[in-house]
Amino acid sequence: MTALLLTACSNEPQDTHPNQPVTKRKAIFKQMLRTLEPMGMVARGREDYERQAFLSGAKELKQLATEPWAHFTPDSNYPPTRAKPEVWQQPSEFTQAQHKLEGSTDQLVKAAESGNMALIRPALNNVEENCKSCHQQFRGKI
Repeated sequence: MTALLLTACSNEPQDTHPNQPVTKRKAIFKQMLRTLEPMGMVARGREDYERQAFLSGAKELKQLATEPWAHFTPDSNYPPTRAKPEVWQQPSEFTQAQHKLEGSTDQLVKAAESGNMALIRPALNNVEENCKSCHQQFRGKI
């Protein structure tokens, strides 16, 4: 009920596309953020490090990092997307950004498997930098 009320109050247009690719990719990106944030808290010493929980988060993030791209179809450039036209105008650069993110999540899993925070911190920073870089190049403001 609360979600319905919040949706009704939102200024963002609804995704009326039959397959809702914008909604699907946004949901994946939000789950990526919900997975990444607690790991960042641990890496910055604000939360306790629990090796198995961190490793599980890294593995989940690695899987999630492969999922949103299928929802960037040619017919998915419509409101409420925040994707810049460059997603479709520069497909090789967009694919390269995807591969960078996926590669950095692979490295994060390897670092998490080691249990060594000296390896985990830079690996996590690399994931965050790849997210930021992609957003700067391919994600517009609301």
